[in-house]
Amino acid sequence: MTKAEIAKKVINDSGGIAKTSELLAAGLYKSDIGRLVADGLLERIRHGFYQLAGNLDITEAEYLSRLIPEGIVCVESALFHYGYTDFTPRDWSIAVPRAVSQPKLKTAGVPLKAYYIRSDVYELGKTEADFDGTTLPIYDKERTICDCFKYRARLDSELFAKAVNAYANDKEKNLASLGRYAKKLRVYKKVTDMMEVLLGG
Repeated sequence: MTKAEIAKKVINDSGGIAKTSELLAAGLYKSDIGRLVADGLLERIRHGFYQLAGNLDITEAEYLSRLIPEGIVCVESALFHYGYTDFTPRDWSIAVPRAVSQPKLKTAGVPLKAYYIRSDVYELGKTEADFDGTTLPIYDKERTICDCFKYRARLDSELFAKAVNAYANDKEKNLASLGRYAKKLRVYKKVTDMMEVLLGG
């Protein structure tokens, strides 16, 4: 196989985006990668990540999966995924550990709204969901509703009201988990007071 063919195979096998380490492991040298970029075959997305030049088939979810694997879909994006709002977010709302740098997020290739989360509650309510054929981490419904209370100042008031009402009417809601998460996220009284009103005591 030629070096170009090796690069194409690695990238295709990696879902359209390959790390430098994956290209090197396949037998290419850094100088080969640089030459393939100069020749117009490869395109550098950001430091350490490449795709085939001109590839427009990669979804935003695939970029997130490869470039910010530690990110968890949250708040507005999670509300939309669960059908708690019909407002399509312009940006992906992503929860990340506080150690993640802003430059890394800015070079992710997709519009992001970052929520920096304390390490002790970062994985609370973490699960997975399918986004256009790509599996991404996402907070479950209960964590998402608790986050709506936690970040209420950052949310549109109509979006907040609709989301909380939609959750209250969701037959699959888990109030035990909601209460447990609310305590850990320090929004217990706000959440329980609202749920008592919506659920009639």
